[in-house]
Amino acid sequence: MGLKVGRSPPYKGARWVSLLCIASFCLGVFVVNRLLTVPGSVRTVNDAISVEHMSQELHPVLECEKKDTSLVAEDILFNVSKTHDVIMELDKTISSLEMKLAAARAQNEEIAAVGRKPVIEPLNNRPKVFYVMGIITAFSSRKRRDSIRETWMPQGEDLRKLENEKGIIIRFVIGHSATPGGVLDHAIDAEDAQHNDFLRLNHVEGYHELSSKTQIYFSTAAAKWDADFFIKVDDDVHVNLGVVGSLLDRHRSKPCVYVGCMKSGPVLSQKGVKYHEPEYWKFGEEGNKYFRHATGQIYAISKDLATYISINGHILHRYANEDVSLGSWFIGLDVEHIDERSLCCGTPPDCEWKAQAGNICAASFDWSCSGICKSVERMEEVHQRCGEGNGAIWHTSF
Repeated sequence: MGLKVGRSPPYKGARWVSLLCIASFCLGVFVVNRLLTVPGSVRTVNDAISVEHMSQELHPVLECEKKDTSLVAEDILFNVSKTHDVIMELDKTISSLEMKLAAARAQNEEIAAVGRKPVIEPLNNRPKVFYVMGIITAFSSRKRRDSIRETWMPQGEDLRKLENEKGIIIRFVIGHSATPGGVLDHAIDAEDAQHNDFLRLNHVEGYHELSSKTQIYFSTAAAKWDADFFIKVDDDVHVNLGVVGSLLDRHRSKPCVYVGCMKSGPVLSQKGVKYHEPEYWKFGEEGNKYFRHATGQIYAISKDLATYISINGHILHRYANEDVSLGSWFIGLDVEHIDERSLCCGTPPDCEWKAQAGNICAASFDWSCSGICKSVERMEEVHQRCGEGNGAIWHTSF
């Protein structure tokens, strides 16, 4: 009947449980009493209601915080839009800097090996003009140049007046010979000293280099003048400067404009013929035609296209024919091709008939000769019968 060592009787365990319950109850009462005596604590039911009321009063503040979050979202969207505008403005600035860089590069390249250094205007001081007309000429074309000087191209003080009052620049465009500083170059220097109407290029003259010459002309002219349009014309074409100005003025506010008599002639694959295209295979099957482009006797391009040529001249491909080359440079660009038939009138009587109908021609030449046939002998006649009148340019407003 003895008890085992280390084991309490059963009734002792029950007593311990009872003591623990009593201790827990007492501890709970003590904690509640302490809470009720802490200053600022909730002591009554009314206090609890007051706390709930305070919570409700704070609720509108929380709602305002939600509204502020909505406003923050709107601010973020506004800032995103503003950032986009800044990026677009930055992109325009970068494009402008690229244009100036290209113009500076063209200015440096303008130093031709002709025994003298051309006067180069600083970029910021480039004259703002309406249009620059470059008359493409050669060393052997002195008589052609003189026929133009004696007819539709103003000379001396009138040429300077045309620049200052009308913003029209006219220059004969030529490079240098294969032997810089030789007889040919000295002859051009002397002629330029007499008339002061040349634009010299860093370019070696040659018939098969016309595409390159055209590209260098636009780059050089764009570096020298801040013009709305740049025109290329051959030295055996008759031009009415006032009519040209009037038709270009209609497109002055447009970007990327390419104006000329648009054509799409056959690609000539046969060797030995005039206008043979060595790269005819690039234009598809035999018998295909070229893409639409302006005939090479005269055409005009807007400033942004001249700048594009200046910037990308080192990678622009040059085909055998310069008018095809120019047209190919604009393929893939958002360029407006303007087919202006007044730039390709015939010589008398064609230009006379059109003038009688009220449509004075901007330019006249013979398709059969790709210019005025025997232009040296006939330029005066064409000017008398097809010209707008010697005083017309001064009375035409642009």
